[in-house]
Amino acid sequence: MRLYPLRPVCLSALTLAFVLPARAQQPALSDHAIQSAITARVESGFSTGIVVGVLRPNGSRSYLTAGSSGRTDLPLDSQTVFEIGSITKAFTGTLLAQMVTAGDVGLDDPVQSHLPATVTVPSRGGRQITLLDLTTHTSALPRLPGNFKPADHANPYASYTEGELFTFISGYSLKRDIGAQYEYSNLAVGLLGNALARKAGASYEETLIERVIGPAGLDDTRITLTPSMRQRLAQGHDRGGNPASNWDIPALAGAGALRSTAKDMLDFLVENVSPTAPLAEAYRLAREPQRQAAAGMNVGLGWHIREAGDRAIVWHNGETGGYHSFAGFDPETGHAVVVLSNSASSIDDIGFHILDSTFPLVASRSMRPI
Repeated sequence: MRLYPLRPVCLSALTLAFVLPARAQQPALSDHAIQSAITARVESGFSTGIVVGVLRPNGSRSYLTAGSSGRTDLPLDSQTVFEIGSITKAFTGTLLAQMVTAGDVGLDDPVQSHLPATVTVPSRGGRQITLLDLTTHTSALPRLPGNFKPADHANPYASYTEGELFTFISGYSLKRDIGAQYEYSNLAVGLLGNALARKAGASYEETLIERVIGPAGLDDTRITLTPSMRQRLAQGHDRGGNPASNWDIPALAGAGALRSTAKDMLDFLVENVSPTAPLAEAYRLAREPQRQAAAGMNVGLGWHIREAGDRAIVWHNGETGGYHSFAGFDPETGHAVVVLSNSASSIDDIGFHILDSTFPLVASRSMRPI
């Protein structure tokens, strides 16, 4: 789900998911079929490098790669580091779920109650924006704050401050009723991350590590790169194949600031489908449908849920200036997949195709994340 540039939300990738008829569950794709798909994508020039991690319904795992890391000194493998962009929102939603199950916050808490008294969150019709409204993109807040003016378009979020965020929130008037409509909002989830961190009394990254990332054992999922992660960071590329700058997202970190590896991301999905995981109750809450995003697509706490007959695929994607990512799983079968690319061109169709082979491979730069 792309954070920038400023453009209306586009549901093209979602729409493909909507129009597919409900069909019987298909057999899991073989490693050979997956390898062929990602090799073709790289050879076509759409992606520089791709890493896929797969958890099959029988519990086996595999990792496959195609292309390069963009660095001559770095092999492309399951421990190569990528920006995962808006998949961070699924982590923020899981953090919310953890804090709800721990009794620290409630889904219906007004976000106003977890922000400084100097901040005035807009309300409408006697209703206040809640934590649930923020994570489900139904808060009536816009996609990005109106005072978002990048100083460096190669790293657009780096200069946007918490003070600017609070100034915009305090002066904004809602244009429609809260809860009336789904509108994908980086602003809303960034504000949610800020509120949860303030409630926990630590930074967003520190709170996420303590409550979600740490319990899941994810040593290579961070905002601030460790020395080891920096050594393994793939070079990002824009849609034209040119090297792209990394992004820093301080004020809206909960919307898209995380970096990770295919191994860590698959480990996270394994935790999500395991009934005995330390955060199993929070994972279940996070993937419960809460609001409707569009026909055939619901949204939970951070995750989107594609409905196909009696099946549900829980998923999120992400895109920054030089990377694209996809993570999805079937909570009933335990089938899960992560696809990471060091190019901004979409690989969402590959992720969906691995989870449901009736979903077509598209191989088009016209695909956009939501």
